[in-house]
Amino acid sequence: MRIGIVGGTGGMGEGFALRWCFKHDVIIGSRELQRAKEAAEKYTKVARDVYGNSMIGSITGEDNFALAVDSDLLILSIPYEHIENTCGGLTNKIRSDCIVVSPIVPMTRTDLGFIYTPLEQGKKPAAYLVAENLPPRSRVVSAFHTISEVKLRNIKQHLDADTFVCSDDQNAVAVLNNLISEINGLRSIYLGSLSMTYQAEILTPMLLNAAKRNKMKNLGIRLV
Repeated sequence: MRIGIVGGTGGMGEGFALRWCFKHDVIIGSRELQRAKEAAEKYTKVARDVYGNSMIGSITGEDNFALAVDSDLLILSIPYEHIENTCGGLTNKIRSDCIVVSPIVPMTRTDLGFIYTPLEQGKKPAAYLVAENLPPRSRVVSAFHTISEVKLRNIKQHLDADTFVCSDDQNAVAVLNNLISEINGLRSIYLGSLSMTYQAEILTPMLLNAAKRNKMKNLGIRLV
């Protein structure tokens, strides 16, 4: 599978690339092509040091829009504020059968702590906005909101965590679930249709507030 990561030079993009390059071809995206290529070289070295000759996938770098042309699955690792512009640039490049994954969380930090802006400011959940700007809605899957990027980037670490998945299309969910199962210690929990994405997204500011108030690091969620 060819997995494109828009905004892939950040911590989450690095983690996904390192975890999935063992079997798949991962394309790191950036607004700056050179930055994407340099990140891909760096991630490849780390992956080769761990996987050795057993690694059959690859990591390459490309600009955020060009990588969409051949991607089977596209992860939007971007800020909420960039959704409309980014999706606009992807519209004429993305394949009709490409699955789009949104781990995006609309939140901001206030004097009281992190807040989920759709609840506090009447904005749309991130996955809603992605689906509106990159139709059809059925291609969009919401996932990975509560994963610690520090743990994700450490490819030797067992995550022992769940990720909540929302989508209107069970075939798209099945494809993503296969990828989730390849990440050591990560379990997929289906939450419902895309209309339920707010329930997954709102968990991120909750975790950040809990971590700050209780002096905890790299929190995740596991249902027991």
